[in-house]
Amino acid sequence: MIIAVMILDLFSESSHSLKDKRQIVSSIKEKLRKKFNISLIESDYQDLWQKIQITIVMATNKKALTEKVFNQIEEIIFSNYGVQILQIKREYL
Repeated sequence: MIIAVMILDLFSESSHSLKDKRQIVSSIKEKLRKKFNISLIESDYQDLWQKIQITIVMATNKKALTEKVFNQIEEIIFSNYGVQILQIKREYL
């Protein structure tokens, strides 16, 4: 079994308050949970308006499947939300 972790650091120019940011984060979390069988949290920058860090964890038997899902997640976030991806970290345990 492979435990895969992806940490996304995002930047949102459209967020002008913590409330704006929470709406974006909630929407991302809801959409990704519905589409994929993953666990995710907002893992850092809770007190900053425009920076978002989301950590996603997934358990599978095949690394290729994990890579495919992670690529789809990146595409969904990039194409559906007004955020820039600052950094992406992937780890496999």
